[in-house]
Formats: sequence, structure tokens, C-alpha cells
Amino acid sequence: MIRPPMVARGRSGAARGRKTFGAATCKSAWYDARVAKSIQIRDVPDEDYEVLRRRAAESGLTVPEYLRREVERLAARPTIGEWLERTRRRGGEPSRVETLGALDELRGPWPT
Repeated sequence: MIRPPMVARGRSGAARGRKTFGAATCKSAWYDARVAKSIQIRDVPDEDYEVLRRRAAESGLTVPEYLRREVERLAARPTIGEWLERTRRRGGEPSRVETLGALDELRGPWPT
């Protein structure tokens, strides 16, 4: 069971001379773990906003919904540095068996 954070009443533990373990910190951690983050972008040129508004409307979305989807898509892609690192770790050329296995996987099962 998830319990809401405890809220101190009256004088705080610190005011009574006791150590506190940060009721506010616990409260903010509980809040942060459950609330989606917001992003604000300032100084977007009118032409760019109009392009985004048009694309959102074509998709049947509001501008914030459209941008949320674009952020999810962008966050799912690796950066060039991440992609290069994965490529380096992968090693040399794939073997013939690996290539044939990948092709078979793409093609699916043989017809019977």
C-alpha cells in the first residue's frame, strides 16, 4: 500500500531540537516520483509554431500532445555518440551464420 507523505503539525522536529529526516524531502520525492515533468520552451518563432500547430492538427492532436509524442520519439533514439559506442562494442563483421540467421528471422518461416 502506498501511503501519502507525513506532514508535520506544529513545531518541526528541528525546532524542538530533534534531528529530522526531511519530511519535506520525503514529500517532494513522493511527489516527483508520480508527477510528469514539464518543459517550457521560450522564444519559439511564429513560423515554427505555425508548422507545429499545422502538423498537430493534421494528426488530430493538440500542440502539447504532438510535442509530447515527438519528445518520446526523440528520447527513444540513441545519440550519435551512443550509437557509435554500441557499434564499436559490437566488434568486427558478422559471421555468415549470424547474417543468415538474421535474414531467416526477417523472412519468417518457410512456406510448407
